[in-house]
Amino acid sequence: MAAATATKAKLPLDLNEESTGAPLGKDPKNPGRDSKVSRMGAASIPRLITEFAIPAILGMVVNGAYNVVDSIFLGQAMGEIGLSAATVANPIMIVFMAISMLIGNGGNALAALRLGEGRRVDAEISLGNTVLLSVVVSAIVGIAALNPAILDSLLTLSSATDDVRPYARAFLQIICFGFIFQCIGMGVNNFIRTAGAPNRALVTMLIGLVVSTALNYLFVLRLGWGVEGSALATIIGQAASCAAVLWYFVFTRNVPLKLHFRYMAPHLRVIGTILSLGFASFAVQAGMAVVNFVINHLLVQYGALSPIGADDALASIGVVQRVAMFTVLPLVGVAVAIQPLLGFNYGAKLIDRVRKTLWYGIAGATVLGALMWLVVHLFPEFIVGAFGITHDGLVDFTVFALKVQLLMLPFVGFQIVGSNYFQATGQPAKSIVLSLTRQILFLVPLLFALPEVLPHVLPQFTGLDALYFATPMADFLSIFVTVIFIIVEMRRLRKLERGEITAKF
Repeated sequence: MAAATATKAKLPLDLNEESTGAPLGKDPKNPGRDSKVSRMGAASIPRLITEFAIPAILGMVVNGAYNVVDSIFLGQAMGEIGLSAATVANPIMIVFMAISMLIGNGGNALAALRLGEGRRVDAEISLGNTVLLSVVVSAIVGIAALNPAILDSLLTLSSATDDVRPYARAFLQIICFGFIFQCIGMGVNNFIRTAGAPNRALVTMLIGLVVSTALNYLFVLRLGWGVEGSALATIIGQAASCAAVLWYFVFTRNVPLKLHFRYMAPHLRVIGTILSLGFASFAVQAGMAVVNFVINHLLVQYGALSPIGADDALASIGVVQRVAMFTVLPLVGVAVAIQPLLGFNYGAKLIDRVRKTLWYGIAGATVLGALMWLVVHLFPEFIVGAFGITHDGLVDFTVFALKVQLLMLPFVGFQIVGSNYFQATGQPAKSIVLSLTRQILFLVPLLFALPEVLPHVLPQFTGLDALYFATPMADFLSIFVTVIFIIVEMRRLRKLERGEITAKF
């Protein structure tokens, strides 16, 4: 018995037991927690959401702006061919974002839950293993980019035409080599919010965007380096953001979480939990990538049958996809902002605060969605023109497609926040199901079916027109399913509050 006890004492950490780590001594009610973290369970919920949401929303917009900035500069410098190259590369870049969110959001969700339980060391092990996973996955991506056959296969999957392929290949290879900067700069950035410093999290992302924008202007418009210059500007900007994130966790003093080399040793149970909690975020982005692959294929197919042509169809709907993604990012920002609040309070068994945080988050996302919808409908020509689309017929087509695709935007926030709620509270399976409804289960079948059906029902629309009608229909169906899940969850929370059931995460 004594030998067994001694063996257990030598283990670096038993993840099934309470472990607060070294006392921070900043919260008099709980010396194992930092006051910045503990306030998530005591301060005003609307005030906390506002404090966390503003930098989180701006941060998501900043992160999404990388793709938009690339497209704007390439469109202005190279016209439709530059936009088409960015459109072809976009699904693969979304896959990279999905991987970053798989690792970063999963690790951050686990860290928030552990901090809510007062287990600081476990939270720091989550941070360390998140960085480790980022390094390993980035190395794999970089090695894969050295193989031309892999890149060409991805471009073929993304329906690159012969004219667009060389530009897309050059752009994508550079992005692959710099993936480590995106993976850490974006994924690990979320931990800064959980550490109670949302404004610092925003600053680390702003640094990258400012650098990327300035270098895009220099490399693309002034030096004429084209797609290579745009890709290089992007990864240099991401590297600046990555450096700022690592500096916070390594060199900043008196922070609730620190990055320690010893906690980067792989813990298989922690890695498994990180991946399971992050899979919902991955599913959202991966689903978006699948949708983009499908759309690119169908754009080439139906665009070739229309007066617009395949390359212009790629350029036009590529703009619509980027604007659509950009308008959804503030809603994702709300979901990301309330994630540490949900996780902390759920881990601390403060169920009433969990419920209030969810509803305040849904309300905020709905208001933002309505505002973004209004902006798109008031200034569609200006938005389209900013990407370098000037041909009258193509402008009209792009504007109409933009309005139709974003028809359900005011209500999409409910679906995004509702899906993220289950991830934040340690229920990844439910979150994955809800994530897949919007991106895969409903949208992909509609993309294939509507071009065959809609022209027969409404002859004024072509197969190409039908592609952008699929998104609002899929949004409606996924929102309906989310409503059902949330109703059932509210009943479960009442039982949890009364002690009739126990939470497991």
